[in-house]
Amino acid sequence: MTTAGLVLAAVFLPLFPFSMLFNQLLMRLGSARLRIVVLLAWPQIGVLLLLWLGDRPPTWVIWWAVVTAMLYAMRSVVLRDLSLWTGYMATSAWSLLWPAAALGHSPEGGGALALHALALSLPFLLLAWLTHRLESELGAAYAGVCGGLAETLPRLSGLLTLSVLAAVGTPVFPGFFALLSITIHALPVMPVVVLLILGVWLLWAWSGVRILRAFLVGPACPEPRRDLGTIATGLFGLAFVALVLIGIGFSGELA
Repeated sequence: MTTAGLVLAAVFLPLFPFSMLFNQLLMRLGSARLRIVVLLAWPQIGVLLLLWLGDRPPTWVIWWAVVTAMLYAMRSVVLRDLSLWTGYMATSAWSLLWPAAALGHSPEGGGALALHALALSLPFLLLAWLTHRLESELGAAYAGVCGGLAETLPRLSGLLTLSVLAAVGTPVFPGFFALLSITIHALPVMPVVVLLILGVWLLWAWSGVRILRAFLVGPACPEPRRDLGTIATGLFGLAFVALVLIGIGFSGELA
């Protein structure tokens, strides 16, 4: 793997400091649709780059990737901006695709790696739309601008909770099975890496609890807010059913 190829792949399967390019781009995008497209396509481009390069990443890149995942997971714990939180969590998750590429699946057969990327990305697409909705209703998707959303916007709050749970790799959602696959393949070769990945997962959970608590509890804003309608809630509900079914299906493909 050439240096230039590694740097290019490190942009789309984010490794610090190249990961800053993705996060800067995501924050500058004002359209929810563009954010969704970027969140879906970005890691898939990285997978295609690895296929094009044709070599397994070296061992030291695995350590670089896990450290990147840990750094962004730690940073996400104190974030209150949902858009920034989504970007940092995506960066943390996608950097773990490097161990999957190096230890689990060869670049020559990148279908499984693409499934890993898809499994880790799907919840962030939902969060991008919910971020846009919060920005429309509250003026900003920032925890603390208006608390008590569980009381004032119960439907949106429920969907936000499910989206965050999916993003942090809760069991039955696709990201959990992707993470499980990565740890299974890394355990016989680099058990210390597995411990670090489990640490990243715990940080994700802590981060998810903190940002949900900041949005859902506390004094509610006195001004009336418009909750999601029945149709939008139903469509989101179907999306979560699909996520669970995809996760169950991936449980066999990603193992």
